[in-house]
Amino acid sequence: MATPSDLKGQEIVEIVNEIRDRVRARHPGGQIGGLPLPDLLPVLHARDRAEAKVAAIGSVNPRPSGPMNAVIQSIKRNIARGLGWFVRDQVDFNRAVLAAVEATLESLNEVNQTFAVIGGRFQEMEQGRGSLSDRAQAISDTLGGEVRELKDMREHWIHWREEWQQKLLQNEVRYLRGLADLQASYDARSAKMDENYRTLAANQHAHFEASLRRATDELQQRFWDDLEKMRREYESIIHNELRIARQKAFASAAVTDAPSNIAPSSSGAGEAPIELDYNRFSDRFRGTEEYVRERQRFYLQWFTGRSNVLDIGCGRGEFLALLKESGTTARGLDLDPESVALCRSKGLEAEVGDVFEWLAAQADASFDGIFASQVIEHLRPADVPRLMKLCAAKLKRDGVLALETPNPECLAIFATHFYLDPTHQRPVPPGLLVFYLEEFGFGRIEVHRLSPAAESMPSINELPQQFRDAFFGGLDYAAIAIRV
Repeated sequence: MATPSDLKGQEIVEIVNEIRDRVRARHPGGQIGGLPLPDLLPVLHARDRAEAKVAAIGSVNPRPSGPMNAVIQSIKRNIARGLGWFVRDQVDFNRAVLAAVEATLESLNEVNQTFAVIGGRFQEMEQGRGSLSDRAQAISDTLGGEVRELKDMREHWIHWREEWQQKLLQNEVRYLRGLADLQASYDARSAKMDENYRTLAANQHAHFEASLRRATDELQQRFWDDLEKMRREYESIIHNELRIARQKAFASAAVTDAPSNIAPSSSGAGEAPIELDYNRFSDRFRGTEEYVRERQRFYLQWFTGRSNVLDIGCGRGEFLALLKESGTTARGLDLDPESVALCRSKGLEAEVGDVFEWLAAQADASFDGIFASQVIEHLRPADVPRLMKLCAAKLKRDGVLALETPNPECLAIFATHFYLDPTHQRPVPPGLLVFYLEEFGFGRIEVHRLSPAAESMPSINELPQQFRDAFFGGLDYAAIAIRV
């Protein structure tokens, strides 16, 4: 008697046999009616392997756990995602090929089914002892249809494959062209960014240097202005202190000692003026107006741009003409009416007057500059410091005083020029003139030796250099001083 387990096992066997029959009916194999059918299992296994490879594209091989492996897996996944656009067409192509293989397998399976049907019929015909010709004709018809179907499939497969290769080539060309365009665009943009960066850096550097230069110049100018202001104040304080000390010493000495033998006097007091044509005298012994004007052009650097300049002893007006050309407001003062008339005929402002009386009548600090060329040697010794004091009173602060006179350090002046003018009193040495200027409130004093004696007396060049420089230097000298 069969047990329940035996019944269940029998049912399972029947179910397996039924499934096997269905599979064999769907996928026939082996021999049917003596006809061997093609074995499609190798093709199926190859298809399965290909599907596994296609499915593996874009995936990442697993690795053991750990921080380093996790980083490697993350990098692989990022690379796979980054290359997805690159392998997309290949994946599509692979899937299409697998689809074609699947369709081919289906067609071959259908061919096997057809062969199975043919084999079954052949068996039926054998069993039914049918006519051999009828069976051959049936087989021929069936095989002819299958052959035609296979031929049609082959032709379509070849056409589809050619189209697919052409499309793949076009896509590859388009992809490479797009990649080249992207590379060129990237290179152009990178070069543009680099150029913009360099330009921006150069502009910022130039702006920084310009700003630094302006700030440095402003700071330096402010420093020099402050230093100049401090120097003027220091010179003024020192001068006032020294003058007060000297005045105290002089006052105490005046109480106990005899009165001073130097008294202020006018330049012409007690003496009869010498009557001569001074313009003609100047032409012969001093030089032409053009010659004097060129020599006096040296002083323009201190007077150009000033507002009110006085030329003491203006003579023929050479320096007044230079000041007028430079746009400087100036007037002249001279004792000779003919010289003043000559200046006025040239359109220059000049008037006749005694320098001491005329200056005493002017307001204090009313002049921006005073010029006196070849004047102080005509004054008596006591009048020279008197003139310095008047000039200091009438000049503004930072006003300039320029004095030119024969240089007694040059021995040639006494043999040639000084005693040619009968109105000369006595020469004023540079050291004494500088002392007078310091005494009455002047600072930043410069002494310039002018008109080298060797120019008018070439024989001096035969003397030794040191001796020539010490005793035969400039025939004249100029003292330039600033009112502090």
